[in-house]
Amino acid sequence: MKPLQIDVFLCRTDNFGVLVHDPETGLTASIDAPEEGPIVEAATRNGWTLTHILTTHHHTDHVEANLALKDRYGLQIIGPRDEAVAIPGLDKAVGDGDSFEFGNHTVDVIETPGHTAGHICYHFPDDKLLFAADTLFALGCGRLFERPAADMWHSLQKLAVLPDETAVYFGHEYTLSNARFALSIDPDNERLKARAAEIEAARAEGRFTIPTMLWLEKETNPFLRAADPAIRRNLLMETRSNEDVFAEIRKRKDNF
Repeated sequence: MKPLQIDVFLCRTDNFGVLVHDPETGLTASIDAPEEGPIVEAATRNGWTLTHILTTHHHTDHVEANLALKDRYGLQIIGPRDEAVAIPGLDKAVGDGDSFEFGNHTVDVIETPGHTAGHICYHFPDDKLLFAADTLFALGCGRLFERPAADMWHSLQKLAVLPDETAVYFGHEYTLSNARFALSIDPDNERLKARAAEIEAARAEGRFTIPTMLWLEKETNPFLRAADPAIRRNLLMETRSNEDVFAEIRKRKDNF
């Protein structure tokens, strides 16, 4: 089985456009559809024809181009069952534990409520790929708009148990801000300090910070590390629950 080909590019202001292409079958999926022009340009540049949109959640900056791309390509739109009424052009609704085939590649659906009530992520287990959109970022997680902090914490734990060598593609280029925040509550983490320096250099040169690796997030992303003793000490929350610590971290990032 030939590996999937992935192209990443910028949409809107800070959204990532991501195309996933199966060279054996010719299938090409856009992970969400933030903006028609850059997606069409990327597909054309690669010589790919879009066949699918894999929608993660209903926010406008992730579905705005759904109908335009469907009209252009006649593609299939797959998206979250719990947000079906809010996904333009939805053809197939999927939920937690569902699986489907993308060419010869299996896709598992993981429901991750928090950023929105019905947010889903797409996991390609054989390819060690996770498309996490606005649930898990490099060194961050999504803002809590529709579900409480405890729900997002449990959603993140569902992603954290995936194989360490999983490559994580996320929805926005927020990594530099996330790194600076992470250092504010975890200043003695040597791996984090080294990573923050790498991120500063990458962004200064205009390079993207996508994808990240799940093992790296487990070592440096404070939103996955509410149980870490050092972070708990720094927050003066050594006896509180993981959910409470996570909620405090998210609150501090909102005000950072």
